Order: sequence, then C-alpha cells, then structure tokens
Amino acid sequence: MNSWWPSLRIAAAALGTAAIVRQLTQSVGNALDSSTEWGAHLPTVVANFFSFFTILSNIGAVVAFTAGAVWMLRTRRNDTPEPRWLAVLLVCASTYMIVTGIVYNVLLRGISLEGLSEVWTNETLHVIIPLAMLADVLFAPRRRALGWSAALIAAIFPIVWAVYTMVRANFVTGPLTGNAWWYPYPFLDPHAPSSYLVVAVYIVGIAVVIVGVAAGVVAIGRRRGIRASDDDERSTEPALAS
Repeated sequence: MNSWWPSLRIAAAALGTAAIVRQLTQSVGNALDSSTEWGAHLPTVVANFFSFFTILSNIGAVVAFTAGAVWMLRTRRNDTPEPRWLAVLLVCASTYMIVTGIVYNVLLRGISLEGLSEVWTNETLHVIIPLAMLADVLFAPRRRALGWSAALIAAIFPIVWAVYTMVRANFVTGPLTGNAWWYPYPFLDPHAPSSYLVVAVYIVGIAVVIVGVAAGVVAIGRRRGIRASDDDERSTEPALAS
C-alpha cells in the first residue's frame, strides 16, 4: 500500500483541481454573459466563488492530498508516521470534506443547478472527493495518532467561515437575484420565509456535526495510527529537507 497510495492521493488532488477550475470558469463565464450590473460584477462573483465552504474545503483537500503524497514519496524508504503538521492538516481536510458530503446530500441535493454547475464537477466536489478523504482516513498507511485537541483545531476554520459569511452577506448584492444580500447556501439565508432563529439552529446543528466528525476522524487515527516518539519526529526531518 505504501507504494501506490501516493498515486491515489495525486489522482484525487488532480481530479479535485480540475473540478474547481472548471467550476470557477463556469462562474466567470456566467458573469461575462450576465445582462445585469450586479451579475456581471466579476470581482464579486469571484469573491463569492471562494466564499463557498465546498470550494474552500476542496482546496484544502487538494493541498492535503498533494502534501501527503509528496511526503510519502520522499520518505518511502522508512516506516515513520506522518509529521504532526501533516496529520493535523489531514484531520482538518478530512473533517471538512466529510461534512461537505453529509450537508450536501442531506440539505442541498434537490436544488437545481442548471446553468450553475455541471454534473461531473458537482458530484466530484460533493461526493467523490469526500469519499476519497474518507478512504484516506480509513486506509492510508503511516498515519499518526493525534491527541483530542486536533478535533478542536479542526473546528476553528468553520467557526471563522460562519462568522465571515454572516457578516459579509449584507454587504453583497446577489449576482443572480439582485437582492441586497448574498448567502452561499439557502439554509443560511435568514430572510423570509426563513428567520435568524432557523439559521441559528442550522449553524448549531452543523457545528455539532463538524465536531463529531472531527472527533471521529481523530478516534480512527488514534486506533490505527502510530504513536510517534520525538525521536521518530526528528528522524523524518532529514528526508523532508533533502
């Protein structure tokens, strides 16, 4: 498994990158074809694109897969566990992608994406990459066992993203609707027929899911990972620096 797992990570990273680039291209194309001032405002469209949790999570997955593959290739002659920074990165990326898959398939699966996304990009970003990250959690070799604090670290980014999203929303004109607000997902929009109370319930519920998934990822890592000593940590440094 040590010999071919880096290839799987590279393949997943390449597929995720292709889907992100294609989705960005389509968003920019829609802006260029728009007949409204707000729909054609390219800086806003691009900023909105990189404000989706799905996109940011997939970028994180691409980075984690790539870093993990490069590290495995450069240290393929030893059996030391992954360095702590990489283990934490993988925990975070795995948590975000698994949650993305859960939230999409539970809350967003039935929403029409005609003209906004292609089937292959949508399924790649919301299903295939989440499953690839789950497989990495379950089967990737040389995983490091981390402390429970890693689950709390994984919760930091979603909290920052939620605050950013709710604050920014009322300063952006919706490119498709012309509304004086823009939310990346309908369940975050507090305007009628929803409310701030309903949105708060969704945010709390998703936060619970994120912490639960992060704890599960860490638990799996603690069960099947290697509890590395400080000597093991230092032994990987020459290989990574060479």
